[in-house]
Amino acid sequence: MTSVPKLHDDEVEIDTSLVERLVAQQFPQWAGLPVRVVAGSGTDNVTFRLGDELAVRLPRTERTQGQVEKDLTWMPRLAPHLPLPIPEPLEKGEPGAGYPLTWGVYRWLEGEPYSAGLIDTVDAAQQLAEFVRCLQEVDTTGAPVPPDDPFSRGTPLAPRDSLFREALEQLQDDFDTPRLLAAWEASLESDTWDGRPSWIHGDLMPGNILVANGKLSAVIDFGTAWAADPAADLLAAWYTFDGPARAAFREAMRVDRDSWARARAWALSLTIIAVPYYRDRRPGAVRGAQSFVAEILADFDA
Repeated sequence: MTSVPKLHDDEVEIDTSLVERLVAQQFPQWAGLPVRVVAGSGTDNVTFRLGDELAVRLPRTERTQGQVEKDLTWMPRLAPHLPLPIPEPLEKGEPGAGYPLTWGVYRWLEGEPYSAGLIDTVDAAQQLAEFVRCLQEVDTTGAPVPPDDPFSRGTPLAPRDSLFREALEQLQDDFDTPRLLAAWEASLESDTWDGRPSWIHGDLMPGNILVANGKLSAVIDFGTAWAADPAADLLAAWYTFDGPARAAFREAMRVDRDSWARARAWALSLTIIAVPYYRDRRPGAVRGAQSFVAEILADFDA
């Protein structure tokens, strides 16, 4: 039995034995297949590989429940319009075996999480930009919209203002907080957008972008996909690319100055708010935050 370390105070107990019991009880056709936890599972869900062809995803907390229901509705509608494979949900699992939440069984998608050493990064930036442009062109009729939550991607910056300032109070020994606050306050001046909402992925970070044979092979985890400000997917410029690849992504996306500024401020706020929360819970998730923030500030100054 392999247990999964908890990241949140309200997290459910999850391990390989639980997945084996859930599968055996609800989907006996797959009972007995080996279950392996996927290294680097996300902060909202834990992913297990089931045999060679399937994946099982279990929400960590009650507040992150509901992705499989959303995926079953929207992934089949989005997939035909996109140039890269996306998750293919197969079954919705119900609470059981002591686990209180709904969960999902998916087709396994081959590939490794994005890393600059696996791919030509400029080509990858252009390939991902094409994916984002295609996603933005999909009809949003009936699409979900961002929940009323300060962390909802593709929403205004202002609702995160108090969280950002509270985090800075805890980081005075780690960062140049006056400079960060000045950059943040200036960014709020770009916090106006009245355009047409488009489909966004919302979480284009390396763990959600797969690479195989030197090319992007899939984009996964659409938990933050909804109709919103398209600038949200410019987060990839910061979290996935740097140097020439970042410049290539920006050029390929043909974005205006304010959209770039909102995305940059989004990246800054996500990082600053995450550091005090995760530095003891998941140190690897915030390792390198200082150099990352320095890059954002350098772009801001430029």
